[in-house]
Formats: sequence, C-alpha cells, structure tokens
Amino acid sequence: MENSEITALRDEYEKQVFDLKQLFEISKSLNSTLDYSILIESILYTIMGQMKVLKAALYAKKGIDSTQFNLHRNYKGFDIDHEHDYCIAEDAPAMRLFARETRCWTLPELRERFGDLGGLEPLEPMGPCLVVPLKAKGVVNGLILLGEQIVNDGFSQYEKDYLLNIAILAAIAINNAFLFEMTTTDMMTKLRMKHYFYTVLLEKMEESAFSQNPLSVIMCDIDHFKIFNDTYGHSCGDEVLKSVARLIQSQTRSVDVAARYGGEEFCMLLPDTDAKAAERIAERIRHNVENMAIDYDGQRMSVTLSLGVAQYDQNRDLNGKSVLDRADQALYVSKQGGRNKVSVAR
Repeated sequence: MENSEITALRDEYEKQVFDLKQLFEISKSLNSTLDYSILIESILYTIMGQMKVLKAALYAKKGIDSTQFNLHRNYKGFDIDHEHDYCIAEDAPAMRLFARETRCWTLPELRERFGDLGGLEPLEPMGPCLVVPLKAKGVVNGLILLGEQIVNDGFSQYEKDYLLNIAILAAIAINNAFLFEMTTTDMMTKLRMKHYFYTVLLEKMEESAFSQNPLSVIMCDIDHFKIFNDTYGHSCGDEVLKSVARLIQSQTRSVDVAARYGGEEFCMLLPDTDAKAAERIAERIRHNVENMAIDYDGQRMSVTLSLGVAQYDQNRDLNGKSVLDRADQALYVSKQGGRNKVSVAR
C-alpha cells in the first residue's frame, strides 16, 4: 500500500473517531433538557453547526394528541409566509414512507417516488435541500429541513449518514420530552399537573430571589361548577373544564405555566410579572371567560371565574405553599365578594 493511501486511510479513520466523539457530545447535550423549546433550539443549532448550513427548520407535533406536524417557530434562515399553512398530516404518504425507510430525502427524490411530494406540499415554498425524518422506535416524530451548505454543492453520502445518526439522537430526545409531557400534563384539560406546577414554582422563586425580578401567581376557580354537573351531567362539566382551560392556555406566554390545580381550580405562574400586571392578566381572563359561550347538547351556557393574585415576596414567602395560600386567600375574597371578580393579595 502506498504512503499516500495509508495517509488517506488514517485521515479517514481519524475523522470517523472524531465524528463518533462529536455524536457522544451531541447525545449528552440533547438529553440534558426536557424543555421542548430549548430542545428544538439545541437540535437546530447542532445540525447547522455540524452540517455547515445557514437554514434549518423542524417539524413536530404541538401536543400529545395532535394528528399533524407543525413548523416549529424556532426555524432558522428560511423565509416564511405567515399566511401560508405549513401543516403536514401525520398520515401523509411521505410520512408513512419515512416510517418504513430510514434515509435522507430531497424534494426531487420524493417527486420521483410519488409523482408529487406525497403530502409534503406545504413545505415546498421553503425549498429545502434535504428532508430528514426524525424516527424513534419506528415512529416518525418530526422532520428536519436543511438549506444548502455553505461550502459544498451538495451533501455527500457520508454527511447524510452522519446526519441520520444525529437525527436518531434528536428523535430519542424529542420522544423523551413527549414522555415527560405526558407524565406532567392533565389529559383532560391539557394543562400541567399540580406537582409539576409546584416544582417549577420553587425554581422560579429561587430565580426571582436572586435576580430581584418579580414573580406572580394567579389562582382561579369556576363559579358554581357543581351546577353544571348536577344539571347536565359530568360530561357537561368536563366540557366546561376543557373550554376554560383552552382559554387560560391561550392567555399564557411560553415562559408561563398554566396548570389544573384541583377539580375546577386552575393556577398560573407568571415570571417577570408584578402584581399589577398579573391583575390585568387575571382581569382579561375573567372578562374573556364571562363572554365565552359554551354549547353543550343544544344548550348554550355561560361561565364565570373568580380569581386571586399574589406576587412572590421573598421576605414573607419562605416556601411555595405560602405564596399559593396568599393567592388562594385572594380568590376566597373574590368568592365572598359575589364571584366573577379579581382580588389581589396584600
């Protein structure tokens, strides 16, 4: 064997060893968080750095029971028309193909296979150079879209194989995040469970005490909820709970946490929000619920909420129970004051 061949072979092995080490570090990085938004951001930046591209986007499901894949808002580099519907059905022919065959795809390759894009037409305006399925345990749980590389005309087969290895790690991390969501989410309302809320509350209290940034909580209760169950049955009560939960969720930011605290009681955690701002948010929720009509079995029903607000005070609130109790006491004041009100703990 010529020296040049030995050198080339050694360089190839060294690159493979380096890439394996990189995959190990990537695996540790992606599995270091179960926060979905942070995970998606990490996946995109990892792939952009490894593949030397300026455009990357990820498709994933928005929730546990979702039947479609949505373009995640953390896309990088692609020009997005916000009037365009980018959703992809989970049962699209291309998605079924991805579940059977593990490889990277180009749009021309998909057209050759299907005659069209096999249900991936919504992503065509983005013009991705490569579509990479994210597959864990034989199930596709996302797609990675990549633009052109900075330095090369196209992805080599070695790069595609390496990219698939990253995709496997990303798919496992996304699957873990979904499993975490399932164990911390109330299946009826799709809000977080009480124990998750309390865990995050303790974390945010510690952060607030250190940064001196305000932190507030809102407790709310559906007024006269028992009447819905007694008059129309528990299915009606469930529909009322889900309708109120959807409205509460629609009022939250990505940094907020909304949870089902008890039977018909909900709570919200609002970082970087003082009592006055939290009172405005609570009032907006109260107003929107009051003006929300719920149709059930031919009946149109109205619902109201009573709410209590408390801002975390590190001098008084030595634990999470203290600030929640103060918010609950403010909620009791709203109940005693005639319901359908917002009260603030002093």
